[in-house]
Amino acid sequence: MLPKHFYLPANVLLITPPFTQINTPYPATAYLKGFLNTRGISAHQADLGLEVSLALFSSAGLQLVFDAALGHAPIDDANIGRILAMKEAYLQTIDAVVKFLQGKDPTLAYAIVQRGYLPEAGRFEQAEGILASFGSNGLQDKAKFLASMYLEDIGDLISTCVDPHFGFSRYAEKLGRSANSYDELYKSLQAPLGLIDQLLIQLLEEKIALCRPKLVAISVPFPGNLFAALRCGQYLKQHHPNIKVAMGGGFANTELRSLQEKRVFDVVDFICLDDGEAPLEQLCLWIENKVGLHDLKRTYTLVGSELQYMNNNTCSDYKQAQTGIPDYSDLLLDKYISVLETANPMHSLWSDGRWNKLTMAHGCYWAKCTFCDISLDYIAK
Repeated sequence: MLPKHFYLPANVLLITPPFTQINTPYPATAYLKGFLNTRGISAHQADLGLEVSLALFSSAGLQLVFDAALGHAPIDDANIGRILAMKEAYLQTIDAVVKFLQGKDPTLAYAIVQRGYLPEAGRFEQAEGILASFGSNGLQDKAKFLASMYLEDIGDLISTCVDPHFGFSRYAEKLGRSANSYDELYKSLQAPLGLIDQLLIQLLEEKIALCRPKLVAISVPFPGNLFAALRCGQYLKQHHPNIKVAMGGGFANTELRSLQEKRVFDVVDFICLDDGEAPLEQLCLWIENKVGLHDLKRTYTLVGSELQYMNNNTCSDYKQAQTGIPDYSDLLLDKYISVLETANPMHSLWSDGRWNKLTMAHGCYWAKCTFCDISLDYIAK
């Protein structure tokens, strides 16, 4: 544990908000940190999706879940009543199950497959037919599948009684998908912090105290990351107004290219599009007063009360060979949680095991496939 007043100064804090995957880090911040290393810009990164999950799926976090669920369970929901009745069994097993799914205690598989070790609620009703698919030699996979059902049961309790926005690989995705209108997101941001919001903000504050950044850059790859990203920005603007907040990533690249909504800049200062290296470097230079505001690259911001898009054409993007090597330091690589939601090996790749995404090619020779975002500059060029 770090001393109370210990900190690792960094100009930039790169974060991935809840939730993408809990089995492997989403690579955007690792790529950006690797690039910033080549430019001599200090950076720290954090996968807050994983860290919120670890806080939530622990004996202490689960106690908070059960406390919050009391009085909010639907009277006619027998499954939720069943989960609540098995509270002590969940509290006694959650830490061991998470440790097993992290690959740290494979021997627990023997207890899990015997059935009776884990409390079983509604998700297990659909498990019987699938278990036979693992055969007699798939002990670890069978145990991982059962443990995944166990976590899904807890997830049902959370989404039903604690936070309707909760999902293992997404958070408030419905709000993100309705982002063509900001009204619903804006209304939700005015609501008090829920349990997951509280855990998120607590972890974010720990990161701020750790590295004292000048810029927090939030990667939002999917709609299911958007609300948590805005919650982070909202907190930073209220409690750390001296820190600049930037947002980018796949969601911004596809959904915010024609941005007109000014209210989003109540919680962020900048929204960057497409390849993040050059825009992020220009923001860092601007913060250090080395370039002007109009020197920013592919960046939306408010100038006075007017929304402006800055795109300095004299600032070139970096070629792939110039962006450095992805840097996964700071991420809790030994704490990711593998879950097995299906016996199909191909489908299970999304959630089972830690794997790194590497760029094999940048852009496209053809730019014709209708299923691809070929209109985006960093794909079509």
